[in-house]
Amino acid sequence: MGMRGTTYRRRIAVAAVTTALLTGTLHSVSAQAAPAGPRADRPAACTAPTGPYQRQLERYLQLPVDGRQSTEDCEAVRDFQRQNGIRPADGQATLGTYRISVVLTARKNPNAAGKCPVRSYRVTCVDMDRQVLWVQKGERVLVPPVPIRTGREAEETRRGMHTISWRSRDHHSTLYDNAPMPYAQFFDGGQALHGHPGDLYDGGGSAGCVNLRMPDAKRLWDLLDEGDHVYVWGTKPGTGA
Repeated sequence: MGMRGTTYRRRIAVAAVTTALLTGTLHSVSAQAAPAGPRADRPAACTAPTGPYQRQLERYLQLPVDGRQSTEDCEAVRDFQRQNGIRPADGQATLGTYRISVVLTARKNPNAAGKCPVRSYRVTCVDMDRQVLWVQKGERVLVPPVPIRTGREAEETRRGMHTISWRSRDHHSTLYDNAPMPYAQFFDGGQALHGHPGDLYDGGGSAGCVNLRMPDAKRLWDLLDEGDHVYVWGTKPGTGA
């Protein structure tokens, strides 16, 4: 095992001991304890291949950035996936895994670049560059950044300041084969904030709507109302708009 694997494992071990001390689950080990042997609960070997976002996740996880999957890389990515509820947690540097790392980075100060207007009223900020959304009122963040999926090539989400004009909790699309659009909040014609059942990244983009994970869409539904403002800017990666 290389130095980076040793360093990473030491960091994980320290975190585990700290958690155990806080929860009162750490017990002394008897000198008469049996020698360690194979454990049934030992994690399976991490064998996922190099992923499309290998370099980005190596950089985020502070691993040597070479764009090539190693056992240490795989285990670090798998641990990150498990900690953040990403499925499957197999250690591959996937788009969904990378998007969560972007969200976590954005949460430190989502409007650091000042691209979303600061107003005395609520503004839902849709950052198509980073594919994240948050809600702010003045300088206060009401909903921290969450991952989104905006419009694909030739069906891009329209930029600018919009207003939520109507809402439909159990909406189904009249244009796309009755596709479900739960917690739909329409802000520009047929474009809406709404939940996306299943994998948020199961395609190149939406047909113009801002797709969210179901819990995030419900949270916005419970917070926002008609008349609330939605501000959209940037360019979705992979589109020419």
